[in-house]
Amino acid sequence: MILYEYPLHERVRTYLRLEHLFLRLDKLVARVDALDHHYALATIFEIMEITARPDLKSDLLKDLDKQRHALDAFRGNPSVSEAALNRVLTQLTMCFETLNAQIGKAGLSLTENDWLMAIRNRINIPGGTCEFDLPSYYAWQHKTGVTRQTSLQQWVDALSPIASSVQLLLKLLRDSGTPKKVVATAGQFQQNLQQGRAFLLLRLALEVSQELIPEIIGHRLLVSIRLMRMDIDNHLCPVPEDVSFEISLCA
Repeated sequence: MILYEYPLHERVRTYLRLEHLFLRLDKLVARVDALDHHYALATIFEIMEITARPDLKSDLLKDLDKQRHALDAFRGNPSVSEAALNRVLTQLTMCFETLNAQIGKAGLSLTENDWLMAIRNRINIPGGTCEFDLPSYYAWQHKTGVTRQTSLQQWVDALSPIASSVQLLLKLLRDSGTPKKVVATAGQFQQNLQQGRAFLLLRLALEVSQELIPEIIGHRLLVSIRLMRMDIDNHLCPVPEDVSFEISLCA
């Protein structure tokens, strides 16, 4: 199965982008090749672009606190495992306190590292990190993989409160949805969203063998999905047949 996710709220869009970057970063840091570590640094700088938003930290803190209060209301409910509930509440509290303890924006300490900022200023210039432009960076790339990993991990740790908070909030959001089977008639599917309930995320699962690509349009009132298939020239063409797939709406 291929799982597609579509955010129905701008804040969730930001969280998904951060999750995507943190997942990539974890894989790149775990490798030892200098080229992988170059792209790990580039990914750190991408994350910093997003975390520079002044409202991101406050949004995360509000969402963590909101989830904490919502779940706390389930205490004493016989259909809810008290141990599982306490475990999640502990995770929420830890994420909240760790993020709240950070002074200023996430990754602020990285912006105070002149060496890193010199690389950041040139990394998006085509060929801008050549050895004659940044000889100290070129020398760093010739250190052992373990040495580079140690440096990278220190910089990743400065962003880890954001990563942990985003990961936990998205997990709770995904767990709130219930998958159901639907049919796209002649490749088209629409669903009116329930009034009074704010859905934040759409999840759509397609069989790999179907070779289908969804075009999704969604907002607080309506979700519209058109299924496409790529032709031999890599052009997307509408699918004419009825297609069964799985959809989940998360709030």
